[in-house]
Amino acid sequence: MPEMPSKLAEIVDEFTGAPRDVVLEMLLEYADVVPPLPAGVDRAELEQVPECQTAFFLRAEVNPDRTVTTVFDCPPEAPTTRAFAGILAEGLAGASAEEVLAVPDDLYQRMGLAQAISPLRVRGGNAILARLKRQVREQIS
Repeated sequence: MPEMPSKLAEIVDEFTGAPRDVVLEMLLEYADVVPPLPAGVDRAELEQVPECQTAFFLRAEVNPDRTVTTVFDCPPEAPTTRAFAGILAEGLAGASAEEVLAVPDDLYQRMGLAQAISPLRVRGGNAILARLKRQVREQIS
């Protein structure tokens, strides 16, 4: 059975090993790693995640070699939500469809974020991951 991508597992380990008082700070650093929308990609081509309090859009594309490319669109004034996307953008870079599907659904709880941010925001993060995985499943079935 495939495991989650090693890069994402390293990020999870960093968070679980961190003192509680720095977890939020660490999370917000990931808000800066979300790449801008690729040229020629329109927000209308992305799926909205209504569970997020902010306008959040995403797309997962399974390439011919079965690696997954992710595209996220989230306003800079929503740093926590952007950080969820940043963790996925960095942690899933170059991952296979099977590895993406192996990411645990409770990823953000495992990272200890449930203690650092509101349940509503954690739910938004879980919804982002769930939609990403659903898009991957639909493309490989």
